[in-house]
Amino acid sequence: MSCHANTGHVYWPGKTPASSTGHAPDSRRCLSVVLAAALASLAAGCADLAGPDYQRPDIPAKSDWISGHPVSPAETIRPDWWTEFKDPYLNKLIKESIAGGPDLQILAARTNVAAVAVGAEKDTTKPRLSSTISTEYQRQGSGPVTKQESTQQTMNWEIDIWGKAKKGLAAKKAEYKASEADYRAGYLTLVSDVANAYFEIRQLDEQMVAQHESLENAERILAIYEAQFAEELVPKTKLLSQQAEVLGLRRQLLDQQRQRIATENSLATLLGKPAGEFSVPVKSLSTSVDSLDVPAGLPSDLVSRRPDIIAQEYRVLAAYNLVGQARLARLPSFSLTASAGTASSAFADILQAWTFGLGRSITIPIFDPSIQSTIKSSEANQQAAEAEYRRTVIKAFEEVETALSNLASRKAQRELLLKQVDDLTVVQKQVVARLREGFATQLEIFEAERTLLSTKLELLSNQKQILSDTIQLYKALGGGWPKEDVSQAAL
Repeated sequence: MSCHANTGHVYWPGKTPASSTGHAPDSRRCLSVVLAAALASLAAGCADLAGPDYQRPDIPAKSDWISGHPVSPAETIRPDWWTEFKDPYLNKLIKESIAGGPDLQILAARTNVAAVAVGAEKDTTKPRLSSTISTEYQRQGSGPVTKQESTQQTMNWEIDIWGKAKKGLAAKKAEYKASEADYRAGYLTLVSDVANAYFEIRQLDEQMVAQHESLENAERILAIYEAQFAEELVPKTKLLSQQAEVLGLRRQLLDQQRQRIATENSLATLLGKPAGEFSVPVKSLSTSVDSLDVPAGLPSDLVSRRPDIIAQEYRVLAAYNLVGQARLARLPSFSLTASAGTASSAFADILQAWTFGLGRSITIPIFDPSIQSTIKSSEANQQAAEAEYRRTVIKAFEEVETALSNLASRKAQRELLLKQVDDLTVVQKQVVARLREGFATQLEIFEAERTLLSTKLELLSNQKQILSDTIQLYKALGGGWPKEDVSQAAL
């Protein structure tokens, strides 16, 4: 329920407003002055009804990292950090994915939708003008048919005294900024996914070369066992065991080929190309990709750099403004209305009979349960947005710490694997030397080579894991995007 007061006046050509006394216009002017003063006082008293100024939701403090890496307020990651892998083909793939990736195009379209919504919200604050032209035919009894031509133009403008429309516009702007941050987060995810898929293909290429060597080695051992079994020098179980190993290596090789095709198809989709019509040339991981170092200083202002955190905080800001708008809906609304029209029985005379009206109106909400429901709903949405924001921040801290821990562990494992490869290489060379002197068998050489190849595959897998962990770390740190202060956007 609302109370609507219309204080406008309508003037007809050739007539003056009727009044009971000659002082009526002066009394109306006095009433307008008193009303304006009352509204100004009410506005001052209701300034806080929209709620306090926006502040970033409270989050747990994070001033250092358990890894012991130094904290730096400066930007330590290049926006094009993937170029530091020194792989031109990877750079080419990422450039193509940014230009044609469907996921990024969807995010760009959503950003455009949010920009249009801001413009539409601005239009709601502007005066609205409409025009109506009508023709009416009437007949009374057996009299002649009369025709009435009329035109009507109406202008209505709701004055945003309390800032309700301003709050709504601020919410739309915050949603637009959130969609921009979503695009940056999607951009970072796309680059990371492309790099990871590419490195996986390169790892599989190198694994398959080693797998072929292992298979050839196993087949040579199998041939020796077959010859020894024919001479009854080894039991059949030994032969069957080696046959099973050969079959297992063949199966693993087929599975690696399957994985490469599947990963290549996933990469094609990321690039916006049909699967099956795109292929990556064969090349080893070890010879094509350089490793990246952990940034010299980790940013202390992670919450102002990660696009997903920034996007979520803008959504908190949007919810905050919608709460303010809902609260301000309890206050009166003020409108100016102007209308002009003409009416005549003959279209040629229509301009000779015109009317003009100008009025102002006040709508005062007295009992409207939907207003309180909207306030509660908006406050609940704000609480949910704040909880999402805190969860995003906590998840970001976890991702950084986990990536740092993984990198430290993988690199320590790499040192051990390198030492293990060195030791096995020495063993393999010694077995070859003993064979030349007649103190070792060909079978011992094959066994030593198989163990060495298996360890080299573990080292290759470790290298791929280090690259993936590095990508995850750079992504978790915001990928080089500049910091953004959402609280400044709220001013």
